[in-house]
Amino acid sequence: MSENHELAGTRAKRTSPLTFYRQVVAELRKVVWPTRPQVVNYFFVVLVFVLIMMAFVAALDFGFGKAMFQIFA
Repeated sequence: MSENHELAGTRAKRTSPLTFYRQVVAELRKVVWPTRPQVVNYFFVVLVFVLIMMAFVAALDFGFGKAMFQIFA
């Protein structure tokens, strides 16, 4: 059986808000934050990808629209 099923009948002790806050701060200190050049680079990579996907979807929409007009008009 899974652990969750075995513990279903027992009540877990809740963490106090202060302990929770301390754990959050401790975890955030472990995070490796990106540098400004990395963020700028990621921004442009995402921007180019989104523009390419927009063009692809627009081309599909245009093509299917033309095809539907040719079929039904």
